Amino acid sequence: MGEKKLTREEVAKFLEKDSQFAEEYFSTKATSSMVEKWITKHSGGKESISWSGATGTSLGDTEKGAAILKHFRKSMSGAGGSLKNLISGSPKPKTLRRSRTVLKEMNEKEMFMELIRDIANELDINTLSHKILMNVSILTNGDRSSLFLVRGPKEKRYLVSKLFDVSENSTLEESIHSEADEIRIPIGKGIVGHVALTKETVNIKNAYEDPRFNREIDKKTGYKTHSILCMPICSHEGEVIGVAQIINKISGDHEFTAKDEQVFANYLTFCGIGLMNAQLFDMSVQEYKRNQMLLQLARGIFEEQSSLDGVVHKMMSEAISLLKCERVLVFILEEHEEGMSIFERMGKKFNKDEVVFATAFDLFAKDGEVKKPSAATMEWSSKNGIAKHVATTGETLNIEDTQNNSPFKMGVDEGSGFTPRTLLCMPIYNSEHKIIGVTQLLNKVSGQPFHEQDVNIFEAFAIFCGLGIHNTQMYENACKLMAKQAVALEVLSYHATAQPEEVDKIKKMEIRSAEDFGLFDFRFDDLKLAEDETLTASIRMFQECDLINKFHVPYDVMCTWLLSVKKNYRNVTYHNWRHAFNVAQTMFAMVKSGGMDIVITDLECFALIVACLCHDLDHRGTNNAYQLKSESPLAQLYGTSTMEHHHFDHCIMILNSEGNNIFESLSSEDYRNVIKILESAILSTDLALYFKKRGSFSQLVEKGEKDWKDTEKKDLLRGMMMTACDVSAITKPWEIQHRVAELVAGEFFEQGDLEKVQLGQQPIAMMDREKKDELPKMQVGFIDAICMPVYKMFADIWPGLTPLYSGVKSNRDNWQALADVHEDAQGNKNRGEDADERVNSTSAGTAKTDSNAQASNSNNPSSHPSPTPQPTTLPPQPPSADSKEMREKASSDTAAPEKDGDLKHSEVITPPKKLETSQDNIDVEKQNMKNVEGSRSATRRTSAVHNQERESLDSKPKSSLCVLL
Repeated sequence: MGEKKLTREEVAKFLEKDSQFAEEYFSTKATSSMVEKWITKHSGGKESISWSGATGTSLGDTEKGAAILKHFRKSMSGAGGSLKNLISGSPKPKTLRRSRTVLKEMNEKEMFMELIRDIANELDINTLSHKILMNVSILTNGDRSSLFLVRGPKEKRYLVSKLFDVSENSTLEESIHSEADEIRIPIGKGIVGHVALTKETVNIKNAYEDPRFNREIDKKTGYKTHSILCMPICSHEGEVIGVAQIINKISGDHEFTAKDEQVFANYLTFCGIGLMNAQLFDMSVQEYKRNQMLLQLARGIFEEQSSLDGVVHKMMSEAISLLKCERVLVFILEEHEEGMSIFERMGKKFNKDEVVFATAFDLFAKDGEVKKPSAATMEWSSKNGIAKHVATTGETLNIEDTQNNSPFKMGVDEGSGFTPRTLLCMPIYNSEHKIIGVTQLLNKVSGQPFHEQDVNIFEAFAIFCGLGIHNTQMYENACKLMAKQAVALEVLSYHATAQPEEVDKIKKMEIRSAEDFGLFDFRFDDLKLAEDETLTASIRMFQECDLINKFHVPYDVMCTWLLSVKKNYRNVTYHNWRHAFNVAQTMFAMVKSGGMDIVITDLECFALIVACLCHDLDHRGTNNAYQLKSESPLAQLYGTSTMEHHHFDHCIMILNSEGNNIFESLSSEDYRNVIKILESAILSTDLALYFKKRGSFSQLVEKGEKDWKDTEKKDLLRGMMMTACDVSAITKPWEIQHRVAELVAGEFFEQGDLEKVQLGQQPIAMMDREKKDELPKMQVGFIDAICMPVYKMFADIWPGLTPLYSGVKSNRDNWQALADVHEDAQGNKNRGEDADERVNSTSAGTAKTDSNAQASNSNNPSSHPSPTPQPTTLPPQPPSADSKEMREKASSDTAAPEKDGDLKHSEVITPPKKLETSQDNIDVEKQNMKNVEGSRSATRRTSAVHNQERESLDSKPKSSLCVLL
């Protein structure tokens, strides 16, 4: 029994009842001719209505028609849309196309122009390709058509079927080929490949008679191909960018004519321009997408830099998502040589066997979990050699068939059972263009090889990944270094701080009185004290000033701190614990014996004695100038006052060590003030600061300043006090001063030796062993330029400090006497050498004198020339810094100024040993004349130093300061 057929009335009734179904059915099934008829009917029945308005009345000329046209153009036009819509992948509206009937009513020129306008503003390459095929079918009456676009690099071009087998009623969605099902045709193969290669037009009357025709297509589709018209689409530069093909003419004898070829060629000229524009637009869209992707990738990678695993996992997940592949492998390299770039690697021709991967990562798209490759997988990778090849050459490998058409036979990964088909392998560089890893992409999901766009995207991707990996490695290395530093500091702290048994020993020792130690005396000599007694004497200074009681310093903390400070002085020849102890004793004597306690508060006294004990912590026996010359880490760490900043920082480090904070009971305000005073006092031991401050201090002294409560004045006063204490060895009795001078000279000569051997430089005179005879003269200049002014100012304003001034004057006279003796001896030596030279030049051919004359001459003493006076011989050089005896005898000293303003107070230049002078035998009147002349010379030198900030002192050779500056 047959099925009942629906009547038109029943169908109409159903459609009226279900309007939504009717709308959906019409929008999906309605053809362009149906739409054209609907527009004509609802525009008032006017005839000859056209889209272009070339003949008759345009649909847009009426208000109703314009509204209808706007609606259909909006809903059914395929004109690309905005860039945002293209990128977002939103569905494109269907194209409203004219029927052949309507177009055929136009003359040839109008129809041609209408079809050109139809593609002129289209930028979406898929929509444009579909329009081109539909329009050429109308122009040539072709039944079906296909469009092939050129892809690939110039040396390996091929054609891909963008749209294939498009008929009059085919939609864009039905005709377009995705990457997975597109047809690839090599250039030169088949009819289409031949046209792309030769740029010739091919018009075939019977396809089956042409050997280039592939009959398999007809077998698959069931469609019978008769005639074919195939023509290239070229750019404005004449380069083939695609091939258009029309099949089976539906009119006449079903063969394409010469006129069809002409029309086809003319239209494809405009199509070439449209395709170029669309391709450029598509490139901009792809670039936009790539930039967005890279921004997202960079954001993700640089957010995760705490671990290498995290960064690599993020990178691999992004690669899987972006490039649509089945598997990603990443290999991280071990470095061969520090800082070697890829070009250096290539230049050295590294062997693949030298490449070692420190770690590797493996990610399958189906699993979504990053794992460490198995041993079998690593062996498989090592055997195929691809990763190592890329690591050594920096070459990017894009292998389309890994099993058959590749120099690298990959085979099956036995570790996972994975069979690679296609591969893209690329090196990963860091910011220094050094290869740090290799990444491999395996098997595109589409089954196609990786194309040029994949390579470009992956290259940019790899750059960001390289930066992320490099930064993470640097972060991990920094964390390791910080951990090592923490361990090193812990070890050093243990060895550099006092141990409990040492503290107990000091706590049990008797603390003698200040009088018994002789601490009130400016002539104090530390040589009579044993090492432990220097510690108890230091405690006595704090006790005598009542600082331990007033500031609630626990006794065990005071002992621990003193022991730690002593431990942190190196066993150098002069700038050691003994020197620091002597500087502190002078500060104590200035306050208690010199009467300065009336202007110095208890907190300031506390800070100043601590500063004196710490002012040369960790001194290396070399000055600031040497640190700069040798480019030491200290010089890199501190810009100016290099050693002084280091001494202060070391002082703070000890205070921050457990059980060493003698300021822990101070209030917050007092603590801030004492640290500020401590820093200023230690930095004031740099003579560069002394010279800057001395002028201001001198002005205050000259006007008889009595009020020192002002903050700036008080800071200036404390700085001058530190200078006076630091160079106080110059004020001691001569035997002490001379002994200390031996130590300073020894340390200076050791630095001079280092400059010669390690730096290859000639040291200045004060540090050159070969010029030790000049030291007394330079010492006099040092006293006149630096020491005498500061002690004179203190004696003028505080009479209790006069012993310091008297001591330095006495020692200056002694140094001047040595300098005069040396100068006289040097002059006599030079005169004797001149006489010897004249005697040697006398003719040897003179007549021999008779024996009587010889006898007479031999008995006459006056006939002999006076012997040339020999210069004063300096005693042997002082023992080296390694001498245990000298370290134990090391005591306080003053300093000679250094070069370029880095002048250390305590570095006084003196002869190594005390000389036995002939002062008692010198005529008193003559000596007084010399002293007067020396005093005038000193005045001139002092005046020059007062102006040292304004003019060079190089022309004053008699001043040690001049030599140094």
